[in-house]
Amino acid sequence: MLEAERAQARDVFLEKIKSIPFLTKFEQEDLQGILQYSAVRQYETGEFIIDENYFDNSIYFLISGSVRITKQGKELRILRRRGEIFGEMSAIDGSSRSASAYAIGDTMCLVTNMTHVKSFSERDSLVFYSLLYKTFAETLAERLRNTSEELVNARAEIERLKQELGQ
Repeated sequence: MLEAERAQARDVFLEKIKSIPFLTKFEQEDLQGILQYSAVRQYETGEFIIDENYFDNSIYFLISGSVRITKQGKELRILRRRGEIFGEMSAIDGSSRSASAYAIGDTMCLVTNMTHVKSFSERDSLVFYSLLYKTFAETLAERLRNTSEELVNARAEIERLKQELGQ
C-alpha cells in the first residue's frame, strides 16, 4: 500500500511540474532529463530563497505557494502563479543576484542549476535554451510593461503633488 501511495504522490507531483508553461513543451523523456538536473525545494514562511548580491547559477520555477521579491529591503513584487520564473537574470548575464526572494507561506520551487545544462545532448541543449530564452523574454516583457505602468503612475503622482504645492 505504501508503494501505491508513493506512486500516486509522484504522479500528482509530475502533473504539477508538467503544468509549468516552460516545461509543457518537453516530451516525457526530455522532462525526465531536466528533472534529473533539478531539485525540488520546499520553503517555510519568511525563509530566504535567494539572497541579493549572492552569486549562483540557478533559476527557480514556482510550483506552489508565493514568493516575495525585494531589493534593498523594498518589495518589488509578489509571485503567485505556478510556473513563474525568478532568478533568471543571473543565469542570463552571469552577475550576482539583483534582488532577494522570500517564501510567503509554504512554498515549493523547482530549482535548475544551469551549469548542468552543459551536459545535455546538443539537441536537448538547443531545445532547452530555445524554450528557456523564450520564457525569459516573455517574463521580462511582462515585467517591463508593469514597470512602465508604475513609472507613468509615479510621474502622474509627482505632477499632481507639484500642482497641489503650486510649483
